[in-house]
Amino acid sequence: MTSVVTFPGLGLEFELNRVAFNLFGKDIYWYGIIIACGFLLAVSYGMWRAPKYHMDRDQIIDMLLFAVPLCIIGARAYYVIFEPSICFDSEGRFSFYRMIAIWDGGLAIYGAVLMAIVVVLIFCKVRKACFWDYADLGILGVMIGQMVGRWGNFVNVEAYGGLTDAPWRMCSETIANWLWGQRQITSMEQYQAILDGTLGVHPTFFYESMWNLIGFILLALLARKRRVKGQTFAGYLIWYGLGRAAIEGLRTDSLYFFGTGIRSSQMLGLISAVIGVIMLIVRFRQAKTDPMVLPEELRPASPVEVEEVAAEAGAAAADIAAEDSAADQDAAAAGEGNAIEDAAAGGEAPLPEEQDSDQS
Repeated sequence: MTSVVTFPGLGLEFELNRVAFNLFGKDIYWYGIIIACGFLLAVSYGMWRAPKYHMDRDQIIDMLLFAVPLCIIGARAYYVIFEPSICFDSEGRFSFYRMIAIWDGGLAIYGAVLMAIVVVLIFCKVRKACFWDYADLGILGVMIGQMVGRWGNFVNVEAYGGLTDAPWRMCSETIANWLWGQRQITSMEQYQAILDGTLGVHPTFFYESMWNLIGFILLALLARKRRVKGQTFAGYLIWYGLGRAAIEGLRTDSLYFFGTGIRSSQMLGLISAVIGVIMLIVRFRQAKTDPMVLPEELRPASPVEVEEVAAEAGAAAADIAAEDSAADQDAAAAGEGNAIEDAAAGGEAPLPEEQDSDQS
């Protein structure tokens, strides 16, 4: 399970073992550990930013309890749909075990994203929460998970592209053997060139990881001044869709659309980008007539809210006026007392009232 991977043009060499350690006789793979780290980083980011989106952290945890297992099922289902041969054994018989054996590989991120959208829609409907807030924040977490998770492909020496002599080319005997077995190289000269390092493949796992990193930074910065709800989610559909469509065209392990020459993820990437553009246009147009499309901090106050604020302001003003009046009365009383004390100190006493004239 150990592979030596080199980047001759960069002077880098790595000895990679898919297995991180053994626990109670069971191999624990680096791929799973890296995916788990990406998930934890994504959740941590979501919890940190939740107040900005007026979201309850406890509700996020509740949602994740449903979303995580269902997204794994979605990722596997997507892979099985477009690569049904994985469900059959060497004798051509259907095997339920092989269909669910995710530990042997075979997950597709698009399946997980599509399932996540469905889960969040249902969850928000039941909990009467705003889907667009969850989508805008959640999709940033998805980008973190994708950015980190792609390095699991590197450890497994997979998700690479076709032949190239670029300075950042990736070379390995494992890669040469796989390409030869898939008949993607047909000459011994090409096979030997990969072993020698004069020819390699595109490290498409790295391309996608960096594309997600740049996209995350851009969308996270734009999200700080979110103009409409759904803006970040639509931005993800556009950014990731276009990037995935381009990068998928380089890969050698693509899933194809039901036996055609169309790459499934490439097609879905372009479709999602178009949907993202339409979504942005629709959401910004709706914002002109529907205040609910705007984030809370940009939403104009309703007449009821204005009346409530005015009533609160009037009550506060009345309280202040009453306090000022009481303070003035106390000050006047204190002034009269001081005048009497000053007169007494000077030897003068207030004149008695005039007596009746018939008194002697």
